[in-house]
Amino acid sequence: MKTKECPSCAMEIDEKAEICPICQFEFPKRSPWITYVAIFLLIVWLISYTL
Repeated sequence: MKTKECPSCAMEIDEKAEICPICQFEFPKRSPWITYVAIFLLIVWLISYTL
């Protein structure tokens, strides 16, 4: 099982947990479009850097 660290209480919890069961910290949800935009910008930067 993959885990992640809660930034509030530093406990290792399940990676898929949306709320920490120890301190009730709510993890922010990342929209998939942000990932796509970041990858697109990285590709554009790499192309412009190599020219």
